[in-house]
Amino acid sequence: MDLKFILESLLFASPKPLSVSELREVLAKAAEGTEDPLVLSFRKAKAGAVEAALEELARDHETAARSYRLVCVAGSWQFVSLPDFSPWLRAFVGVKNRPPRLSQAALETLAIIAYRQPATRAEIEQIRGVAVDGVMQTLLERELIAAAGRAEVVGRPVQYITTQAFLEYFGLPNLNALPAAEELRRIPVERPESLATAEPSATPPEQLSLDEAERAPQPAPSVPESPSAPAS
Repeated sequence: MDLKFILESLLFASPKPLSVSELREVLAKAAEGTEDPLVLSFRKAKAGAVEAALEELARDHETAARSYRLVCVAGSWQFVSLPDFSPWLRAFVGVKNRPPRLSQAALETLAIIAYRQPATRAEIEQIRGVAVDGVMQTLLERELIAAAGRAEVVGRPVQYITTQAFLEYFGLPNLNALPAAEELRRIPVERPESLATAEPSATPPEQLSLDEAERAPQPAPSVPESPSAPAS
């Protein structure tokens, strides 16, 4: 039996999306208290093998041209129906209340944070050319961004990063799936001087890569800041 079919059965029966680590935990748990060589053979399936099996399974379903797909959103895998079938699905399950769409200002601010994170409010305002207090508050309330510590520069401003909810909102598996926007990443911003007490080695990098930003901790509580300018 192929690993991908075992994973398919788990995802089909699961009421929620499952990550690779959760799937591996199930494989390990299934091997507890059994001597079935087949079950034992998948006990220590490596993450790379599980990911490869999931990707192959996703290709299989796409090739089969069924009414659904297997997709990875925010690091978790799930079956989703294609938009073409929405009229019948709405009639079947009803229409769920959806949060209001983001404004153009919110989308622009979110894009800057996504591509340049961690980013301070001042850096964002330099790129957009307007104050972003109101927009930032909206993004924080919708948990699309979160505070991630303070920059080691004068004033120690709060740095912001995108969250898991950001990936789910845009249906992205991870930050590497963002469309290329090298121009946005290269826009120079004037940064405050580093703290006099900071060691040179403690000075943050000019710009984190997407991989580094994705691995950065995402603390839940935001750090309060006093409004400094009118909302855009």
